[in-house]
Amino acid sequence: MMMSIGTWAGPGAGTMVASNENGPPVRVLVVDDDPAVLDSIVTYLDGHGIRGIAVPEPHDISRELAESEPDLVILNLHLCKSDALDLLRSIRSRSAVPVIATTCHRQDEVDRIICLELGADDCLTSPFGLRELLARIRSVLRRREPGRVTPERDAARGKYRFGGWLLDRRTRRLTDPAGAPVALTKGQYALLNAFLDAPRRPLSREQLQHATRIHEDVVDRTIDVQVLRLRRKLETESGVPRVILTERGIGYVFALAVEVL
Repeated sequence: MMMSIGTWAGPGAGTMVASNENGPPVRVLVVDDDPAVLDSIVTYLDGHGIRGIAVPEPHDISRELAESEPDLVILNLHLCKSDALDLLRSIRSRSAVPVIATTCHRQDEVDRIICLELGADDCLTSPFGLRELLARIRSVLRRREPGRVTPERDAARGKYRFGGWLLDRRTRRLTDPAGAPVALTKGQYALLNAFLDAPRRPLSREQLQHATRIHEDVVDRTIDVQVLRLRRKLETESGVPRVILTERGIGYVFALAVEVL
């Protein structure tokens, strides 16, 4: 697996300890059959307060999950001795543990799409820097924080207010600050829900694509186009966006505070 390892340190990298609330450090399984990659990732994570656990043999992941479920799994989609997509299916069938999949080539879009549809939380394309991997890990873990309201419970509570806007999930009705209804396509509605589930947190294009692909009749698969169209619905002033911001090198971030009613 190609991987950039030249960014082990730098401004803001530090040695922040990642830990569960009042508990031990976060445990991350790194599933890869390349010893050099395993050593690089595990050493880097250990240096940043995350306990990295090398899993060189894919079949060992079942034992690891049975003994003590980790906080996250990093899974190389190009394992030489195993079908990684089948392994992802197996992981997801027995556990809700977050999974970040890595793939070697940008042309492997089909594999990346499939892995997201199979339940991966994020997908990272090589070559990537270890600092970016660490940022993705922290982002996924923040969205899975204990005590955070799940999307299912969010839907049960029904209404979200942000910047004067109101979304009622029970009726799928969006109203602007003046109280006027705003029509959304299914893709735009799914995209908005993805943002509302993670306000002020950077979301990758892959994560947002996964959120909109749950609707099979969404024709346009280009996430940037979908974001642009949603922006046109939400941005009341022309010029620089203030609701959905571009996060350079990652994707997009919903900039407004969200109140659950």
